[in-house]
Amino acid sequence: MRAAPTILHLDMDAFFAAAEQAAKPSLRGKPVVVGGLGPRGVVATASYEARRFGVHSAMPMGQARRLAPNAAYLVPRFAFYRSISEQVMELLGRLSPLVEPLSLDEAFVDLEAGGLADDGASARAVGERLRADILATTGLTGSVGLAGSKMIAKIASEEAKPDGLVLIEPGTERELLGPRSVRILPGVGPATGEHLRRAGMTTVSDLAEAGEDELVRLLGRAHGASLHRMAQGYDDRPVVAERDAKSVSVEDTFDVDLHDRVRIRTEVERLAERCVGRLRASGHSGRTIVLKVRRYDFSTLTRSETLRGPTDDPVVVREAAGRLLEAVDTTGGVRLLGVGVSGLADYTQEDLFAQAEAEAEGERVGAAASASAAVSGAAAEGLGSASAAAGGAVPDESAAVERRWAPGHDVRHAVHGAGWVQGSGVGRVTVRFEEPWSAPGRVRTFSVDDPELEPSEPLPLVRGECRAGA
Repeated sequence: MRAAPTILHLDMDAFFAAAEQAAKPSLRGKPVVVGGLGPRGVVATASYEARRFGVHSAMPMGQARRLAPNAAYLVPRFAFYRSISEQVMELLGRLSPLVEPLSLDEAFVDLEAGGLADDGASARAVGERLRADILATTGLTGSVGLAGSKMIAKIASEEAKPDGLVLIEPGTERELLGPRSVRILPGVGPATGEHLRRAGMTTVSDLAEAGEDELVRLLGRAHGASLHRMAQGYDDRPVVAERDAKSVSVEDTFDVDLHDRVRIRTEVERLAERCVGRLRASGHSGRTIVLKVRRYDFSTLTRSETLRGPTDDPVVVREAAGRLLEAVDTTGGVRLLGVGVSGLADYTQEDLFAQAEAEAEGERVGAAASASAAVSGAAAEGLGSASAAAGGAVPDESAAVERRWAPGHDVRHAVHGAGWVQGSGVGRVTVRFEEPWSAPGRVRTFSVDDPELEPSEPLPLVRGECRAGA
């Protein structure tokens, strides 16, 4: 615990939804929901306007549509959000060498390590300047919490929302926490909260008064002791600049349960390829392959296989995941599949047989790969040919390219300029033509295969960036 509030927690406000509102003038001030739009999709982020209707993160999308039927429902654009996050993280990096990102829109910063703050007044000045810099750079707002510990700084940023700053002076932690629900403490989720409620503990002061021995009896040595310390307002966790990844994984939930065994195997192989892509991007390899299967009745099975040594070979991972699938009963249907790699290392122990097979496969598809280069870069964003999006073979050059128009994604028309997809169906796509710095634009409808309409990259939210990059 510190004597000065020099730990800063930044949390961007309704990040995904706010980024979409900033990019689309016609959506500003209106309810916006970002997430999976299929029958089993969930809400990733809801704008504050949508939250007034009761919509919140992790809610089933079907329920959100019932609560806010007139909201704009958009597919996430993670590459776009990541580009904004990089700008924000760069600003944080100017404040201190110790920045601990928690997600794309959230991070802790140790201001003391940066030499910019040593008391409440200087810390507040840094926080206000940071908020102004974020707004000027990205056009978005963030909320800042300042305190003597990570736990209290995060609570402070939550109180500051939206678009505010709250500083909690060290020494006032117990008074602040006492009347709050036990759920405000890190590590207290629904199950632990219910367990504590049954024991007669609903507020943080109840935990403090119960004593460490009682909490250890209820929750175990490690969790009970840690929770008692936090209930007293103590949290000495440092801001850690680098976090070592323990695993890399990908998973998909399907709109309709999969029953066909061949289709299930194909999906597992596709997930294995994506997982290896992430593994290599992180600069790691791994030796334990994990398969996750959620069946029709919501039961979830996990199977794993540990290899002789770490690998980042897609053939090795794909075949291991296939072997694991053989041991799983998928009768009745599968609603979710996932493939992961754990036991990470920063080197590989090559499987020579798999490597030889991969090289042979590369020779077989070499010609097809050159043909795929002609396919629009939109395929990388999930908007290209149907076969590329499904991970299938590259289509014949003479075949028509089917384009998918996801709600919220960017397009450009040869005549009307930049816009975004409002919706599509029955062979038509509806586009609103506007830019982040323009007035709300006009809506037009086109054939889905209109040659003058193309997927495009997102525009920057701040016009000055556009000039600088031009």
